Amino acid sequence: MTETHNPTRKIIHVDMDAFYASVEQRDDPALRGKPVAVGGGHRGVVAASSYEARKYGVRSAMPSVTAKRRCPELIFVKPRFDVYRSVSLQIRDIFADFTDKIEPLSLDEAYLDVTEDRHQLGSARAIAEEIRRRIKEETQLTASAGVSYCKFIAKLASDHRKPDGLCVITPDKGAEFVASLPVSRFHGVGPVTAAKMERLGIHTGADLQRWTMPELEAHFGSSASWYWRICRGIDEREVRSERGRKSVSAERTFNEDISEPEALMAELERVAGYAWERIERAEAAGRTVTLKVKYGDFTIISRSKSFGAPVTDKGAFLAAGQGLLTALLPVPKGIRLLGLGLHNLTDEEPSAPAQLGLAI
Repeated sequence: MTETHNPTRKIIHVDMDAFYASVEQRDDPALRGKPVAVGGGHRGVVAASSYEARKYGVRSAMPSVTAKRRCPELIFVKPRFDVYRSVSLQIRDIFADFTDKIEPLSLDEAYLDVTEDRHQLGSARAIAEEIRRRIKEETQLTASAGVSYCKFIAKLASDHRKPDGLCVITPDKGAEFVASLPVSRFHGVGPVTAAKMERLGIHTGADLQRWTMPELEAHFGSSASWYWRICRGIDEREVRSERGRKSVSAERTFNEDISEPEALMAELERVAGYAWERIERAEAAGRTVTLKVKYGDFTIISRSKSFGAPVTDKGAFLAAGQGLLTALLPVPKGIRLLGLGLHNLTDEEPSAPAQLGLAI
């Protein structure tokens, strides 16, 4: 295989810093500088946490009792999604002043193709700096940004200097940058795959670069091509304002019908692993988890559970699926197929063409 990436494309990945929690700290001065968790409650889970709370290991999708145990001083705040959506639209308006080619991933992050220098700022770095300045000025919130020639590296770069940071990776540094990072940081490589890679001695991008395509195919099948390319800094995906995808899921048909609860739960965990890898690969954000069940007589049913915030953690995704399956137990007849998916994905804006020629 040869490298075919387009070094003239200029992409920015903007990621708001601890978005929900930062909005709450902005609007309530008493919360500033303190560990804050959005969501929670007696039997709930954390939807988002401030950086002060993250120092104690408090993370999204963590049960509130666990979060409180890790950080006794943790302050729980009821989520205000109408406010978060309003601020997100305000930020989207800032993006739209610089480009029409915007691909939102969630309320708090998006890709921007700024190959066309609308305001003649001279470089993608300058555009990213101006976007971050405008966000800070107009919303009193901070954003981190990654600038590069492809989406994969731009997203990695935005996380590299968090919070309130800017990281630029030029085409000549792409493969070197990826080589320096652990594979567990790669979007598109979920926890299950990362663990498998580490068992094979693949800990970093540099380790992955040493594997040939046939070797990767032997262990990772159809995903081998993606891994081969990203570890070399190759990603030809365009910033698409209209992605059109409504759901991401996986399903598994069994050789024999299954009715035992333990066996069904074990199979569901396997299906959830497959689905979550696809979700991470697609960089999907959705609020609804849907379970699909096909019985031995080919009757199909589905059950869904929706949440106030996007499901961003494999554990929460699996737990939702387990809850849906538990409600069906004991099953009246053997099951021949289980599927689990994420639905109600983020809607996007219409797309527009880009022009070439702007320096990173």
